[in-house]
Order: sequence, then C-alpha cells, then structure tokens
Amino acid sequence: MKISLSMAAKMATYIAKNKMSPPAHWQVSVKVGDDPANPFNVLYGSSKPAVERQPHPMLNKRFPLVLMLEPLHACNLTCTGCGRIREYEATISQTLTLDQCLAASDECGAPMVSICGGEPMLYPKIGLLVQALLDRGRQVMLCTNGMFIRKKLAEFKPHNNSYFNVHLDGLKKNHDLAVERDGVFDAAIDGVRAAKEASFLVATNTTVYRETDMNEIWQLFELLEKLEVDTHQLAPAYGYSAVNDREIFMTRDDIREKLRDIHKFSDRFNLNHTPAYLDFLRGERELPCTAWGTPTYNIKGWKGPCYVITDAHYKTFEELMTKTPWANYGPGADPRCEHCMMHSGFEPSAALGINTKFTDTFRMLQSALK
Repeated sequence: MKISLSMAAKMATYIAKNKMSPPAHWQVSVKVGDDPANPFNVLYGSSKPAVERQPHPMLNKRFPLVLMLEPLHACNLTCTGCGRIREYEATISQTLTLDQCLAASDECGAPMVSICGGEPMLYPKIGLLVQALLDRGRQVMLCTNGMFIRKKLAEFKPHNNSYFNVHLDGLKKNHDLAVERDGVFDAAIDGVRAAKEASFLVATNTTVYRETDMNEIWQLFELLEKLEVDTHQLAPAYGYSAVNDREIFMTRDDIREKLRDIHKFSDRFNLNHTPAYLDFLRGERELPCTAWGTPTYNIKGWKGPCYVITDAHYKTFEELMTKTPWANYGPGADPRCEHCMMHSGFEPSAALGINTKFTDTFRMLQSALK
C-alpha cells in the first residue's frame, strides 16, 4: 500500500533489522513431507523430489510484513470470487473480540494491518479497532465493499496511515454482476465520495477475471480519478479450493496475457504495487512466494499456510511460523499454488528485495512519491 514518508522509514528499518537478525523463535522449520494436514504427501505434493528444488532464499529468515486480520466472516454480499462465506459457513456468525484482534497484532508485530473478512464494516467495534491499531503505530487498510462507509464514517478519523480500501471489479453493470446484487456499485461510489469529502485516504481493489475487459478497468480508474481516489490495487483472480471455478479464473499464462499492459496503468494511474511485482505479473521476472509475510488471523486462529489455502489453523503465531511446512508450498511444490500470482504471496518478496534489481529502488521511490 502507499505509505507516508514516516511509515516508509519505519518499514525500511523494520525490514533491515529483521533481515539481519530475524527472530530465532520463528525460524524452526518442519521437514518437507511433515505436513500435519497431509501426512502422506500424496494428494497434492510435488512429483519433483524435494532435494531437487532450490531452497527458498528467505526460508530461514521469516518475519511478517502485513497482518491479514479477519474479525468476522459475515458479509452482506455473496461475491462470485469470494471463498470466505463458503469456507467459514459454520462460523459465519462468530466474531473476534477487540482484545483478540489487538493481541494478534501484538503477537506478530507486522507494521501493516489489512482488516478484511467478510465485510469488516459489520464488525461492531470497527472504529475502535482501527484507532487502537493506529495508536500502536500500525498502518491500517480497511477492506470494504463500500456500502456502509457513509453510514459509519463518524466512527473514524482521517489519518495519514489509514485507508478505506473499496472493492470495485468494474463499472456499474459488471461490478453488480460480480457481487451478485444490483445497486452495489452506486453505493460504493457514494461511499468513496463521502470518504474523500471528509478528507479520508481511499484506495480501491479490483479483481481481474478471465472475462474482465481491461479497457473497462481503465475507464473505472478515470472515473475514480475524478473522485480523487488515492491509489489502486489490481488482483489477478485465483481459483483456490473454496471457489475453484475455472470458468472465471485464470492460469498464470492467462494472467500475464491479460495484464501485459499493466505498466501503462502504472504510468497513468497511482497503482499500489511495487515495480518488481508489476514485472512479475507481466512475466519479465520471477518472484518466490513468501506467504509468511502476510499471515492471516481469524475466528479459528492463525490460518496456514496462506490467505487462500487452508490446511491448518494454529493457536499461536509462533506455531504458524514453525509448524507450517513452508517448503511444501509455492509454484513447483504444490499444484494448488501453480497459478497463484496474488500480491499477498508475492509482494512481500519484492519488498524483501528477492530477485530485484538495483534500479527497483529508484522505481519504488518514484512510485511512492507519485
């Protein structure tokens, strides 16, 4: 996410400190094949022997960058590409307490928190949660469908380290189709307008599906530019198990074809991505998955291994870091990971400087100061 200069300095210091001296208690690794959720390693394990795979460059220097915090999974929509309301149907009415949310942030210590769900604006203490995280020095991205922003705006205060991140998958017709309800686009745009009029920072998040027309996304960003939206994310749709519908999701080759002109977007609009990740989406370089950089905490605990694949839930963050067989995951190790290019898995690699170039530093600075 775009960050203030003070937050950028804090993040750079945090990364440098942890790369030089990563917390030892998070670095214990289980052996390949010791996945407690798949003890026989036959259903989805790699056919390629583990000894032939190159070790991950950060496998023994793990630390979190962004906490994906899900205080609830209830939502007022049933979006086509969302798996949360399906995967967590049995606990859909449950919520984390405010103390549990803050304890998770304290436990992992990630400098950024993405509050997601579900629809987090349905969380009864959402305003208190955001403020408490800001008081802890976190940067907060509140992911929302935008329908409740105007109604609940008084619960928040504008802050340089806090964004509303509004989900918009296209212009009115296609966005309402994707979220399976008429009128959602207009309500979201009204929420964006209300937030900007009240001096809040606003980002948008757009999922790109197989049938997405990138010309329409360009028109969407032009509309949002008039509303003075601060930054945008583009997320390639990924067919993970809870919503594995290949009619709408893309292979890695599909994604790179669809997003081949993404640099034109970054030149014209303020995209909330590192230059290295944009190169990765275009196929100009490869990045390894660093899913431990974006741990997820929800009703059932710490979700492993990542935001989209669930093989286990752990009671503590240390258990997530040390009991997850990280070497078993990622492209080339687990077929479920082959077509994933989600920023939650690969943006941390760019931020950590893995497979990056000397010129990326200047490109990142240029992007940050846009």
